[in-house]
Amino acid sequence: MKQGDLVTRRSYDNDIVFKIQDVIQRQALLRGVDYRLLADAPLSDLLSAPQLDSYPPASRVHPPWMDMIRSNEVQQMLLPSMDSHGAKAAPNESIAMRYFELPGKVLHLDGDPAYLRKCMNLYGELRVPAEGFYVSEVKMAEALYRLLPQTKPDILVITGHDGILKNRRSDMNQLGSYKNSYHFVQAVKVARQYEKNKDELTIIAGACQSHFEALLQAGANYASSPARVLIHALDPLCVAAKVAFTPIRDTVNVAGVIGLTHSGFEGMGGIESRGSFRRGVPQFQ
Repeated sequence: MKQGDLVTRRSYDNDIVFKIQDVIQRQALLRGVDYRLLADAPLSDLLSAPQLDSYPPASRVHPPWMDMIRSNEVQQMLLPSMDSHGAKAAPNESIAMRYFELPGKVLHLDGDPAYLRKCMNLYGELRVPAEGFYVSEVKMAEALYRLLPQTKPDILVITGHDGILKNRRSDMNQLGSYKNSYHFVQAVKVARQYEKNKDELTIIAGACQSHFEALLQAGANYASSPARVLIHALDPLCVAAKVAFTPIRDTVNVAGVIGLTHSGFEGMGGIESRGSFRRGVPQFQ
């Protein structure tokens, strides 16, 4: 076993595939391939992942919801325009196609550089304007004082690694029982000081097993993890992309967007919020 190998842990019934990030004295530091999870394990507990025929390839980078997001993007360009009284005019594809589109802009802070790279690639494929920064969870609140006025986003994603501490599982209502939930909460509070209107700045916060209620109370629109489960590495991006392509006059379907995520209602939740997608005329090159 060496750095970069894909492995699972025998003691956990080979439930999650990891990449070996480092090996120190026969102990491996592991990063989840699909889940936002850091772990460690003795080399003797590891099984090479390619031996598991049922595991989908690690190279899979297009989650199923991407096609649905893309389909929604195309539909926005074919929507009927509004007349001067606010009523819908008759659909006219030749006119509608002359509109230009402005999806909501995303500022994505990630405590994991590998997940950040994957997310930025997918934002690009979806044509969502996004700026991403690798920032350790403990420094996110401080970084936002500079990054929010610098980037002026419509949507803010605050994510990375989190988890319930092994010796604190009996008191999961306290922020001190989590690895990074306190830092995510502080970052959300800073963002809400910058923009109090939840429809002007949509905040998506949290990671695996994060304190969902505390994040919502701090001002997040969407957060993880209601059932304190592991979330997929791309779940926050899925929500951000859906908000980016939902028209500003519409409320994002909360159940619909959470239903698109891999972890579902156990992993993500949120409140009613408006979209960030705008159209303009005339179309320009």
